[in-house]
Amino acid sequence: MSDLAGKHIVLGLSGGVACYKAAEFCRGLVKAGATVQVVMTEAAEHFITPVTMQALSGRTVYSSQWDAREGNNMPHINLSREADAIVIAPASADFMARLVHGRADDLLSLLCLARPRERVPLLVAPAMNREMYAHPATQRNLAQLRADGTVVLGVGAGEQACGETGDGRMLEPDELLYEVVRHFQPKVLSGRHVLITAGPTFEAIDPVRGLTNRSSGKMGFALARAAHEAGAQVTLVAGPVALPTPRGVQRVDVMSAQDMQRAVQASADAADVFIAAAAVADWRPANAAGQKIKKDGSGEVPALAFVENPDILAGVAQGARAKGGALYCVGFAAESHDLLAHAQAKRARKGVPLLVGNIGPDTFGRDDNALLLVDEGGTTELPRDGKLALARRLVAEIARRLPRG
Repeated sequence: MSDLAGKHIVLGLSGGVACYKAAEFCRGLVKAGATVQVVMTEAAEHFITPVTMQALSGRTVYSSQWDAREGNNMPHINLSREADAIVIAPASADFMARLVHGRADDLLSLLCLARPRERVPLLVAPAMNREMYAHPATQRNLAQLRADGTVVLGVGAGEQACGETGDGRMLEPDELLYEVVRHFQPKVLSGRHVLITAGPTFEAIDPVRGLTNRSSGKMGFALARAAHEAGAQVTLVAGPVALPTPRGVQRVDVMSAQDMQRAVQASADAADVFIAAAAVADWRPANAAGQKIKKDGSGEVPALAFVENPDILAGVAQGARAKGGALYCVGFAAESHDLLAHAQAKRARKGVPLLVGNIGPDTFGRDDNALLLVDEGGTTELPRDGKLALARRLVAEIARRLPRG
């Protein structure tokens, strides 16, 4: 993973038991390709040692504004100028109050104040007891930090070190890493609402059997993450898959094609972009049995009759055209052969401006893919790559095609 390749992150730790999470967060930043310079307050050193953070970051930890290692004796200037971002995790209630009032009585608060604000963003991850977090003074400070241009990350809810339960826990290391990666992604879909379908559908034959396909949902889930990274509000309608919900994404779980159609129709009017990445079953049994169909030893095979499922993409696209075409629709075609011909035909049949084709057997269940984009201007190939990398490229392509305004 190299989402942060070439990025230099100053990771600041203020006092709090959540410092133990900062160790894993630091490790995640390094694995994502970033270089990390840790700066700790005196209070933070009571919860985790500088030796631990040095081992994980590969760099000597700074804690004093009088550190003589700097030739000009100005670590607050040097460290802030070298950074692509400063991330405070954990950010205690006291430390956030210092930032609000411009106090600079230790190295970490000093370098936050001295950073070039136009090019070095400041991200803070609050961590404190639930009552401290809910206190009006803390909420005023959070609001002021946002007004000053600081990126204030959310908090988690659950058991706290004090034994109480509620809001105020620092986000988990993987959530923090996602927020940092997301911060650096271009916000090409800012202000847009993106509706995405993902995964297979399951058409019941009886209570224990059904028709489905090999779609894992990984491409659709990657698209949901990429769209959220790009600044969009994202609704993800997911068939039966065992994948975690991307952070910040609203997920609606469905089972059958008819379930998916209803869920899509409920959100389509509010969306700016619809990406139909799900592998929807073309047919379903005409009559699902109410009880398991049992073998009786006769050798007779039960006869099954099928009916065609609704065409979700074509229906949404037709509705969008009837309303003036405000919804930009993107279809997917998972083919086994003759990809270009089938993709072009499907785009025309569905009546959508963009159709994304791939070879299904080469991608189902895998973490990589190759895509063929087909629109009225021709074709664009996206060579095989990780699905998240492809999703980011596809989101950029969609954003480029959207009408301005």
